[in-house]
Amino acid sequence: MASTLFTNARIVDGTAPARGEPLNVLVEGSTIREIGRNVSSEKARTVNLKGRTLMPGLIDAHVHVVAGVADLGRNAQLPDSLVTARSFVIMRAMLMRGFTTVRDVGGADFGLKAAVEEGHFPTPRLVISGKALSQTGGHADFRGRYDDRETALTRHRLGALGRICDGLDQVRRAAREEIKGGADFIKIMANGGCASPTDPIHFLGFSVSELEAIVEEARMAGTYVSAHVYTDEAIRRCVEAGVHSLEHCNLIQAETARLAASKGAIAVPTLVTYDKLASEGRKLGFPPDSVAKVENVRIAGMDSLAIMKKAGLAMAYGSDLLGEMHRHQSEEFVIRSRALPAHEVIASATHIAAKLLKLEGKIGTVAPGAHADLIVVDGDPLKDLSLLTHQGRHMPVIMKGGAFMKRTNLN
Repeated sequence: MASTLFTNARIVDGTAPARGEPLNVLVEGSTIREIGRNVSSEKARTVNLKGRTLMPGLIDAHVHVVAGVADLGRNAQLPDSLVTARSFVIMRAMLMRGFTTVRDVGGADFGLKAAVEEGHFPTPRLVISGKALSQTGGHADFRGRYDDRETALTRHRLGALGRICDGLDQVRRAAREEIKGGADFIKIMANGGCASPTDPIHFLGFSVSELEAIVEEARMAGTYVSAHVYTDEAIRRCVEAGVHSLEHCNLIQAETARLAASKGAIAVPTLVTYDKLASEGRKLGFPPDSVAKVENVRIAGMDSLAIMKKAGLAMAYGSDLLGEMHRHQSEEFVIRSRALPAHEVIASATHIAAKLLKLEGKIGTVAPGAHADLIVVDGDPLKDLSLLTHQGRHMPVIMKGGAFMKRTNLN
């Protein structure tokens, strides 16, 4: 069993506003065995970090690894083989940015997850929702107004982010099918969205009874529901129905934020995607009508961070990028730092995200018994969060499950 001893490591995990004093961290096999000032091992290979920052591998709780092009309607028509090949390129780039775990909230299937777990490709750990559930005309219905084809035509395509279901019987069956198919949680489209063609932002997705039925199915399977939501009304009805993971939340108001916090919900803001859709979306094939809708939520995004922080609503890290815009994944750190302290931003991509993914204590932490998912950073990200950007340029070491995914000279 291979082992590695990191010496002189200053740990940053989002739990404190300053780096810790230098410690030694012993990795045995795929897990962290021991941490302390005097930890040593004669058998382990030693990596002297010389006071560099050691962090848990980062977690992005809102990605679409199958979204190889920005036009999601077109993406849903692509051959599965092409989508698969592109998804592994997308995931490898995520890993090289220091993201050792990602949560796919619409699109990826159990086959992709199984391939990741077989370990033949350099990728992050993958947590999946399967296909997101949407009502007819909702955020996963990419037919235009004049397209009356049956929605089932693209339901099983890997490049389709979601599936259509209407009424209590259909939503229950769809939730059960996704869980049977290997989904770790259920994703629903509970509001209008930017990418889809016929649903303005204010549209509400699913009736209250449909929301409650989906939540009940998830609970019976021992998991939770994640909802695409923007408006305060949509967020409130989801929280009242028992939805646990609130994606985006750009238009949330204080009272609803306090309610969500009291219920133990977790929000997943994704501010970087609106910034990049506004500046790059049109030239990368994002439909013009969709680009126009972006402004409705982009401007309110920064205000939402302050509202949720004041309400005590926990926030996990999310990027939600599409196509060539995936390269901006790490810029969410810098955007959030304009409204939040650096250690809270880091926490969103470490222990808070781990709790959301129900992997608390296993990822998002540097602790005995946790997976040895670790990154080394040149410098102190608590003083400069841009060190976590630039495609991993400032990360000489990236480790996943005790194996080096990247290792460069530390001199």
